[in-house]
Amino acid sequence: MHWIKVVASLLFASLLAGCAAQPPTARAPATFYDHPLIDPRNQQPISAETLARQLRDMDIVIVGEYHGHQASHLLQANLQAHLFAARPQQLLTMEMFEADTQAVLDAYLAGELGEEELVEDGRGWPNHKGSYRPLLEFARWHQLPVIAANAPIDAVRCVGRQGPEWLARLTPEQAPWLPSDPWLDTPAYRERFFSFMGQHDHGSAQQTRINNRYHAQLLRDNTMASQILQARRHHPGHQVLHLNGTFHSAERQGVVAALLQRQAELKIAVISPVFQGAEGTLTADQLAQGDYLYLIAPLPADYLDTGRQHEAIQARFARARDTHCD
Repeated sequence: MHWIKVVASLLFASLLAGCAAQPPTARAPATFYDHPLIDPRNQQPISAETLARQLRDMDIVIVGEYHGHQASHLLQANLQAHLFAARPQQLLTMEMFEADTQAVLDAYLAGELGEEELVEDGRGWPNHKGSYRPLLEFARWHQLPVIAANAPIDAVRCVGRQGPEWLARLTPEQAPWLPSDPWLDTPAYRERFFSFMGQHDHGSAQQTRINNRYHAQLLRDNTMASQILQARRHHPGHQVLHLNGTFHSAERQGVVAALLQRQAELKIAVISPVFQGAEGTLTADQLAQGDYLYLIAPLPADYLDTGRQHEAIQARFARARDTHCD
């Protein structure tokens, strides 16, 4: 009977080893800063260091974000450092600065402006210091180029108000900052945008307004794609780390499609955020958001009072009325 006990012990040990060898399952975020990374193909976790090594040969790494979400910005800073360790030839391109502010951004990186001057003169976002400071400072410490990739806000607003025809009235000062082919898109992206806006394409006055907003979105996407490719030409051999709101790159649409329509051979990886609750399950739609995902805690609602929400939206639009499109 001794041999039976030996075999049983070996089988039990083998089972234990097999259990220990199983990869851990993805977990829900523990805090608002937490951002577990997973590979959506198997829903298994992956560290930022391992991911950076896997992405070493990518031409462009796009990290989508929910603007102002602490987890998105901490992930971006961590991944930036790991990507740099794996491939030091890196350049950072950002939705958060508009193309016509590049000289201001360059002056800041050269030590000629202070941070508050950068935010004021470069039309930096209100959350710059809490969200994007670590990325810019890392680039400055390592003398890495940073590219202001977004379309100038006045052009975006005017297209959003008056439609794509407004670009025909561009001044010589405005034209250099916008791409020659600003409306590249895909049917799937159009459908996703209109669905997000709660509209269907049926020709009403409201539909015209949504269509104008869609073209404003395309202007952003195509300007970012154009600026990324221009930066690659100026810095050959560099890997691009690009930051944008997740809608611009989710499902490899938006900026990604605009890049690939211009240069089909590009190797692009998309890292997208998804909200995950304590139950730990992800839907098929969530798993399709990116080549890799990072899990983040859901954001609290901005408003529960719909009246106050409407007033806030109207106030936001009122502040934008200073832009003259005629």
